[in-house]
Amino acid sequence: MGNRYIFSSESVGEGHPDKVADTISDAVLDACLAQDKYSRVACETYVKSNVVIIGGEITTKAKLDFVKIARDSIRDIGYVNDDDVFHADRVFVNVLVTQQSPDIAQGVDARKAAGKKTAKQGAGDQGLMFGYASNETPELMPAPIMFAHRLGRQLTKIRKQGKCGWLRPDAKSQVSVVYENGKPVAISNVVISTQHAADAKHGEIEKFCIEDVIRKVLPAKLLTDKTEFLINPTGRFVVGGPQGDTGLTGRKIIVDSYGGMGRHGGGAFSGKDATKVDRSAAYMARWVAKNVVAAKLADKCEVQFAYAIGHPDPVSVHVETFGTATVSDDRIIRAINRVFSFQPADIIDQLSLRRPIYSKTTNYGHFGKNDKDLTWEATNKVSALLKAV
Repeated sequence: MGNRYIFSSESVGEGHPDKVADTISDAVLDACLAQDKYSRVACETYVKSNVVIIGGEITTKAKLDFVKIARDSIRDIGYVNDDDVFHADRVFVNVLVTQQSPDIAQGVDARKAAGKKTAKQGAGDQGLMFGYASNETPELMPAPIMFAHRLGRQLTKIRKQGKCGWLRPDAKSQVSVVYENGKPVAISNVVISTQHAADAKHGEIEKFCIEDVIRKVLPAKLLTDKTEFLINPTGRFVVGGPQGDTGLTGRKIIVDSYGGMGRHGGGAFSGKDATKVDRSAAYMARWVAKNVVAAKLADKCEVQFAYAIGHPDPVSVHVETFGTATVSDDRIIRAINRVFSFQPADIIDQLSLRRPIYSKTTNYGHFGKNDKDLTWEATNKVSALLKAV
């Protein structure tokens, strides 16, 4: 990239149909873990109009009321208005759930099996996982995605406080940040599309979004006379949520991670327990990358793991610091391998991932939140990394 460029990231609100699906899937996961911490869960949800379909593979001792979990999730999001086709009390919930395949289970289980090369717990699937961190925000996250999340959180906060009666749950935001020499210097464009009641006027919506949302949560020093605001640019957004679009678990993986600034291996997070390295190894990679940046070993850091199904060790570990490291990448990799263990069982133990914490991750990103339950956000390995380097 050149010395000056613009980078954009988007976020979506809790009422976006894909996030409705993610919310239900993570609620099912947490319900399983609350009763049985060794639950194996791969739950995917589909929502459209007044229909919810919960599917997947779940092996657990937990006793679940899937219909209640779905309705409670939808109600908490805010789909309770009489003019909503998708309504917490009126949706039809279909459940299509089986147990985990025994062929996959024997690869994950910490025991010997015919054809398996080790008795250790293996990865639940093959794949690539990335973690990323940058020193451009206090959260050690890229600015565009953090700014986009702030807008969505503010919309939701105002709506749930009942301060704006015409606001509805579905919403999207997007922020374009101007960079010079790798640092954010301005915001060139802000887009907000928010669902609203039919009688709300576009001028009222536009003024509200600019004054009560954008200017309240985005840095004033980055908003200039040239910043463009595009509010509900189609002019109307009454039909939204699963009435207006289909929702599926796992379709917002870039929103969930780094807004496109860091790479993504393609595996979704929501609805999966920690034996699925799509989720747990992505959290691990974030933890490692964040501690590298917090230790000031680099301004930016990206970590990649690759796994083979049933195998306990990653087949590769890669670190990229984009020319910002204060020591060589080789020294950083050696230090990382001394401080952390990347076997799936060890990841689960190091990050305490057998707890019902996942509904906290579903909305506004899985990374960059200040919550002690989200252990991958801790910078508690800085001293160990510095010593190892």
